[in-house]
Amino acid sequence: MDKQSSLAAVIPAAGIGSRMQLTTPKQYLTIAGQTVLQHSVAALARDPRVARIIIAIAKADQHAQQLHFSVDVPITWVTGGATRAASVAAGVHKARQLGYDFVAVHDAARPCLQADELSAVISAGMRHADGALLAVPVADTLKRAQDQQVQETLVRDNLWRAQTPQVFACDKLLRALLEVGVNNAAITDEASAIELVGGHPQLVTGRSTNIKITQPGDEALATLFLTNRNI
Repeated sequence: MDKQSSLAAVIPAAGIGSRMQLTTPKQYLTIAGQTVLQHSVAALARDPRVARIIIAIAKADQHAQQLHFSVDVPITWVTGGATRAASVAAGVHKARQLGYDFVAVHDAARPCLQADELSAVISAGMRHADGALLAVPVADTLKRAQDQQVQETLVRDNLWRAQTPQVFACDKLLRALLEVGVNNAAITDEASAIELVGGHPQLVTGRSTNIKITQPGDEALATLFLTNRNI
């Protein structure tokens, strides 16, 4: 398979995950027998179009190089930045240097991705001019609040919860990140960078099981999903 019909996956893993209230970054938390990062890498390696996985880590990271990944896909390490966008830009730049035309960006702390979700978003992202992302339609009632008091109820029609992976042409994503600025607080995911330069990425319906470990207790839910997936 040539690089034009395959892609590199980028995992930004330079964050410290402060909301988890842990001394170790959440991507190195052990659940269901492996670290969260190992599960996320294994999930990405299930699609044969993922020809390389590039992981962006903090310069002072003491954990990453101790990990063993039981996948057939080569792993490349790069130094991440102070923001998620900076880490993603470093990973995408490396992917382009290695000759890949497309990139799939996936959260380090989103270990429960299923193979059919990955396949669908890769196909959509390589086909759609502005890329694609996994997302789930909002089902809960949404409230806008101030000082923890409800100010209004929002209409949830046409609202989606963005997930990863998010798949784009390398050149398009890198240009968007650099144009908007990797320190821009408005970039909360890769799709938002594309949107800020006028793009309209395609939504691909994912599952609520594709959770991101963010708050204490999320790891128990992720363990349940992973255990059931592997039965």
